[in-house]
Amino acid sequence: MEIPFSQISERLHNRRFTVANNTQGLSGAGTVFHYQVEGNAISSTYQGGRIRIGNQVGRVTGPDTIELLFQCLTTEGEMLAGWSRGTVGVDHAGRTTLTFVWGWLSGATGGGESSYVELAP
Repeated sequence: MEIPFSQISERLHNRRFTVANNTQGLSGAGTVFHYQVEGNAISSTYQGGRIRIGNQVGRVTGPDTIELLFQCLTTEGEMLAGWSRGTVGVDHAGRTTLTFVWGWLSGATGGGESSYVELAP
C-alpha cells in the first residue's frame, strides 16, 4: 500500500525545528533539527544545546505520522541512539509541529514524549 506523503513532505522538507517541550530528553533550548524528505524517506541532522551532532533516518507511516531512528554524540562525549513515532501537525499560527513518543535503544534507558515547532524561515 502506498502511503500518501505529500502533506508531510510539504511540512518537513528543508525546514528547521526547535524544541517546544522535551523534559525527559537531551535536546532542548538551542537544539535545531533540519529535515529532508525524499518520497517516503526522511532524514535530518541536529545539533545545539547538549547535542554536539546528531542525525535521524525514518519513513512516513501515514498521512500525518512518521517513525524515526536517531543517534547523537553529546557535548559530554556520550553516544546515544533511540527510536521515535511522531505526528505532524499545524499550530494556530500556521507553523508545523511535531509530537513524538520515543525511547532509548543504546547508551541510556527510558524514554518519554516531546514536541517541536517550526522555526521561522
